[in-house]
Amino acid sequence: MTEKVLSLKKREVVDALLQGRNGSPSDAGHAFAPVNIALCKYWGKRDSELNLPINSSLSISLDRLGAETTVTPIDSPRDRFFLNDLEVDLEDDAGRRVADYLDLLRPSPAARYRVDSHSDVPVAAGIASSASGFAALALALNDLFGWGLERRELSILARLGSGSAARSVYDGFVEWHAGQRADGMDCFAERIDAEWKDLRIALVEISDSPKPIGSRPAMARTVETSRLYSGWPRRADEDIGEIRAAISGRDIERLGAAAESNALAMHATMLDSRPPILYWKPATLAAIEKVWHLRDDGSAVYLTMDAGPNLKLVFEKTTRPQVEAAFPGARIVAPF
Repeated sequence: MTEKVLSLKKREVVDALLQGRNGSPSDAGHAFAPVNIALCKYWGKRDSELNLPINSSLSISLDRLGAETTVTPIDSPRDRFFLNDLEVDLEDDAGRRVADYLDLLRPSPAARYRVDSHSDVPVAAGIASSASGFAALALALNDLFGWGLERRELSILARLGSGSAARSVYDGFVEWHAGQRADGMDCFAERIDAEWKDLRIALVEISDSPKPIGSRPAMARTVETSRLYSGWPRRADEDIGEIRAAISGRDIERLGAAAESNALAMHATMLDSRPPILYWKPATLAAIEKVWHLRDDGSAVYLTMDAGPNLKLVFEKTTRPQVEAAFPGARIVAPF
C-alpha cells in the first residue's frame, strides 16, 4: 500500500485524543459494536473531513445486531481486511476506507494489521453497516493498544471513520451532538438514560445489493443542490425534541410519527437534488403502503428509512403479531 498524505486536521484530532497513550500493541484487539437506527436523521456535513454534521441526531442501537471485529498486528508489507471471511481489496472503496483509517492510528509507518470483521447486516445497503463497522474497529483498536479511552473520546474517534459510527459505540438510545467547534471536539454522542422494554424494531429487507450511490456523495449532492435542504436543519432540531419527549413518555404514537416524518422529509430533500437521488424500489413503496394500511386498521406501526431501499419498523411488543403477519420475513429486535 502506498503511503498517503492525510489531512493535518484529522491527524490533529487523533493526536489530541491519544496524547501520551500510544503504547505497544497486544497480540490482538477485539470488540463488538451494534447497528444503530436513526430516529432523527443525520443528513449533511458542515465539515466533510472530520465528518461533522450540520444537525444533531438521535438513534436506537439494536442490542447484539452489528459488527464484531478483531485487529491483529502482522508482519506484512500491507494491511489485510476480511469482511465476513472474504478478503476485501484495499483498492476497493470499503478496503480503502479501512486502510485510510488505520493510517491515522499506526504507531509507526511500517506497522500493518489484519482486520477481521463480521457483520450481521448487509453491507452498503442502507442498514447502517458502516456505522457499526467503524465503531467496532475503533473499539478494537482501543483494546489492541490499551489506550483506555472514555466512550465520549471513542465516539469522536469512530466518527473519523464514518459519521454515524459516533452513535454505535453505545447501546440504547443515543444522541449525537452536532457541536460548533471547528476541531469537532464538542461533536460526540452520548447515551440517553432511558429504557423502553416494550419497544421493538423490525428490519424489512427489500434489497441486500450495494446502493447505486453511497451516502457520502448523496449527502454532498443534497446539500449542494436541493432547494428543500435549507429547511432541513430546523426541521431536524424540532424532530429531535419531539423524539426526546416521546421517549420520556414512552409514547409510541408520538415517537413513531416523528421518526417516520423525519425520514420521509430527508428522502424528500434527496428527490429534490439535481440529479435526483431515489433509493426506493417498487417493493419499498409497497412496504410503505403496507405500514400505512396497518395503521389504518388500528396498529401503531411506523417506519423509518436511511439512505437505502430497506425499511425499519417501530412498534411495541403487543403489535408484534400484526407486524409478523404483514412482514413474515422481517427481523425483529428488542433493543432493551
